[in-house]
Amino acid sequence: MLSKKAQYAIYALINLARKYNQGPVLIKNIAKEEKIPRKFLESILIELKNLGLVNSKKGKGGGYYLIQHPGDINMMFITRSFNGALGLIPCACIISYESCAHCKDESVCSIKKVFRDLRDITADYLEKVSLEKLLEMEASLKRNPGRTIPLQEPGSQE
Repeated sequence: MLSKKAQYAIYALINLARKYNQGPVLIKNIAKEEKIPRKFLESILIELKNLGLVNSKKGKGGGYYLIQHPGDINMMFITRSFNGALGLIPCACIISYESCAHCKDESVCSIKKVFRDLRDITADYLEKVSLEKLLEMEASLKRNPGRTIPLQEPGSQE
């Protein structure tokens, strides 16, 4: 499950992606539009700045803005940066791997195999979904409210 921090980081980035190349956006506007507590958003934006995704401008006309194109920021990077490991069990994680106490032999554990495959599929999919792709999906859903968009390869035609 995504943490609130990860969710709010995604909401903030989507907000900034909608306004890409339109100048800095005030924190209070992002907080209001995305329903994110302002203090929490401030700390998230600092992290996003440290990750090299956003920058800020002080003073009149100041605020935060994306410094990378929305097509260059993928959900994999955001998720791993704010949520950590994708593996649902410790032995299926890359970054925070822990040996399983229940396995007699991890090399033949079917449970580990299933959850590693799930981790890999999830990672591959999230890597292909950029902020730009999310905005395209949002626009498609607005044109066709209530429509179910089938899972498909990001970037393929609808």
